[in-house]
Amino acid sequence: MTGFREPMLATLTERRFSSPDWVFERKLDGMRAIAGRDGGAVRLWSRTGRPIEAGFPEVADALADLGGPRFTADGEIVAFDGAQTSFARLQGRIHLTDPARIAATGIRVHYYLFDLLSVEGEDVTRLPLRDRKRLLRRAFTFQDPLRYSVHRNTDGEALFADACGRGWEGLIAKRASSRYHSGRSKNWLKLKCVRDQEFVVGGFTDPQGSRAGFGALLVGYHDGRGPLRYAGKVGTGYDDATLRALRERMDALAEPKSPFKDPVRERAHWVRPELVVQVAFTEWTADGMLRHPRYQGERTDKPARDVVRETA
Repeated sequence: MTGFREPMLATLTERRFSSPDWVFERKLDGMRAIAGRDGGAVRLWSRTGRPIEAGFPEVADALADLGGPRFTADGEIVAFDGAQTSFARLQGRIHLTDPARIAATGIRVHYYLFDLLSVEGEDVTRLPLRDRKRLLRRAFTFQDPLRYSVHRNTDGEALFADACGRGWEGLIAKRASSRYHSGRSKNWLKLKCVRDQEFVVGGFTDPQGSRAGFGALLVGYHDGRGPLRYAGKVGTGYDDATLRALRERMDALAEPKSPFKDPVRERAHWVRPELVVQVAFTEWTADGMLRHPRYQGERTDKPARDVVRETA
């Protein structure tokens, strides 16, 4: 009961609604993390079950100091850019495990806890969400970098408008009576103010002029569990360090043929479709391409085979 469990995931919706049977939380732009402890050291796992406590030692230390000896909790690790959570800023911490290099980044992180799966050896996933939230408040002392993800009740439409006005990612709506279970669920819903999602990198173009690394990433998504569909090229959102680091990663994944089912007109270098990135965009075009895409960061917490086009 204190080990890794595949997290519960929200389903995208275009509905904007109010209901006394639902609670609404801020959608955070960070890295999902399951935390567990069984009388000893605190463990942290990514969404895929990869150990990440070495990358976020201040979070592990806070959980050890501010939580009990046995628990499993669910939350999101975030970094802030001003008042907004920023996945792009969190990128500076993603691959680091050396304490000195972590400290040198100057990037502070916080761990927002929003659910409790077990406490003191008791599995609480069958309890309604409201009861689990009450137990969560009592199970930890919330001091930075540990924070409680507050929720609001009933008036989802007004809360959504307020969230978008504040520049938030959106809201997560959760059915108050729902149990916790692994996998995608319609008892948790994503209401997004901005459009973004994960894509698989299938190739890249050459850089032009003085630009380093590459020109644009060629990205796509899986058609269910089927082939990789082409979604367009992403040419903005990179600094020089990111351009060079991604080029090095992609050179190690070089392939002679395109991994995309669809024809791609760009002169490109092809790669094995293993690298996952997060991309923001304004909309999908009628022919299934991304409009105004912008790179936000690499996702190390989602397998490429699970990346599909996100639809409401």
